[in-house]
Amino acid sequence: MASIQAKTSRGHKYWYIVESRRLNGKPRPIVLAYLGKPENLLHRLQAMGVSKVKSYSHGSVAALLDVAQKLDIPTIINKYVASSRSYVPKKPTRNHLTVGMTLLLGAIGRVCMPTSKRGWWEWAKTTSCEYLLRCALNGIDSQHFWDLMDALPIEAIARIEQEILQKVKQQYALETDTLFFDTTNFFTFIATTNVRCTIARRGKNKQKRGKNKQKRSDLRQVGLAMIVTRQDFLPLFHLTYQGNRHDSKIFHEIIGAIRKRMDSLELDMEKNTLVFDRGNNSKKNMALIAEFDFHYIGALTPYQHRNLLDKAVGHFKPVIINDESLNVYRTKQVIWGEERTVLVFVSQRLKAGQLRGIYKVLEKKEEELRTIQNALGSSKSRIQDKTELEKNISELVKGQFIDGIIEWSVTEAAEGGFDLTFSVNQEKLSAIEDDLGFRIIMTDRHEWDTAEIIKAFYGQATIEHAFKNIKNPYHLALRPQFHWTDQKIVVHYFMCVLGYLLSTLIWRHARTQGQFNGTLDSLLDNLNNIRLAALIEASSNRGRPKVTYQLEEMSEEQSNLIKTLGIEDIHLKRPHFNGVGVYK
Repeated sequence: MASIQAKTSRGHKYWYIVESRRLNGKPRPIVLAYLGKPENLLHRLQAMGVSKVKSYSHGSVAALLDVAQKLDIPTIINKYVASSRSYVPKKPTRNHLTVGMTLLLGAIGRVCMPTSKRGWWEWAKTTSCEYLLRCALNGIDSQHFWDLMDALPIEAIARIEQEILQKVKQQYALETDTLFFDTTNFFTFIATTNVRCTIARRGKNKQKRGKNKQKRSDLRQVGLAMIVTRQDFLPLFHLTYQGNRHDSKIFHEIIGAIRKRMDSLELDMEKNTLVFDRGNNSKKNMALIAEFDFHYIGALTPYQHRNLLDKAVGHFKPVIINDESLNVYRTKQVIWGEERTVLVFVSQRLKAGQLRGIYKVLEKKEEELRTIQNALGSSKSRIQDKTELEKNISELVKGQFIDGIIEWSVTEAAEGGFDLTFSVNQEKLSAIEDDLGFRIIMTDRHEWDTAEIIKAFYGQATIEHAFKNIKNPYHLALRPQFHWTDQKIVVHYFMCVLGYLLSTLIWRHARTQGQFNGTLDSLLDNLNNIRLAALIEASSNRGRPKVTYQLEEMSEEQSNLIKTLGIEDIHLKRPHFNGVGVYK
């Protein structure tokens, strides 16, 4: 029979499991296992009580809740709650959650793992969200979201966003110098027969330089306009609008609201420059920009200002932009009644993209013409009307940049029917290639040097980066959006922009305080992979099991991240969060 025995060596006691056996007819203790010092034995015995381990995604949820707590976001939202239903309280709660807390949880879900509202809990139960909030979240479903989203008047969203940004400015010492404005569209699956929804309209599904095209122009679209800062990608303004509205008209309608937002944030108009693309300018818009005292950098369409291209020939001067030489023509010219500094230059990146587009279109047109050619040569051809045939081919060979490049003719064949011949005019194609890639930008920053103006304009990629982030299917995605009324769509977009704001604040802090060099996407991946383990110990007296929470082993980068963000012990403190069940 085995027993536990102690042996003392050099003043220390060590424990062993031994068994008495006979060796050469005499009983001798045989060591079966070494147990170590008493404290080691105690630790091993305690560890035997751990009967279960559960692990939760923790880093992103903890960081987002921490920022939202500092900004007191649920309280700000709850100030404007007013139910439109007579049978629902003015300040409704559901599952012990207020409207503000519900919208915040929806925003956090969009950042970490975009799902439908019905699938929100399936994601949330894999995270530490419920533990950190000290509140059961298993009752949150699509009906929960719909009921509480319904209690937020869409007219209040601009005021809510303004208050949140004022807090951001105070908490994070926000400073700006260049602001970027742009718009994009998101397709929906709202049926054409749905007349209750007026914000989703049929229109072109926008793309930026051929990238991220959603290719769903057949569906109803919802538009999103945003202004973001150059340095931190922070959204300072957003508007959800009808998807068939032209950019320049939207810009004309909201330029006053943008100025009001800048005034509310006490942004110095002299220090800030508004940058926008050529789709947003017009004579009326430029007059409004002057009326609201904006400094600006905008783009002009080369084909509407051929005189500037002609003047630039032979007068280009090299300018160093980001260690690269760029040939630029600079002048002052009166455009739409105001003198503006104008720069003309060739963007090799733009030119390369335009060339790829032209060659791709030409290839497709030639393929279609060959199909017609083969059909005409078939004995089964039923094409009898030459006029109709020529009309169809004329429409086929039209397109941006390619008008007149494809030369063709239709002749009557000797055996009846028609023959089609076509070719690409290489001289015209070469002439068009020479005219590609031109950029014309204008500004009232007459005192800025040429490199400074171009660098600011190139920063337009900042907002394209922001739109790329909110179309990321893994983090921050605005879709899926299973809503079909104007009010729900606008509130859903607000939640998504709120989530994007919170994540950019975390990203900003990680970059400026922790030397994090990765993208926003990689930051969220890193944080999502920081996990919180729950060690469940069986009770010896049949009482409730004891649960201990501790962070799992992390990489050096992850460890630096949570220290930089100040959330390394948030799972121990679990601060009480405003907006859980109580309106302030």
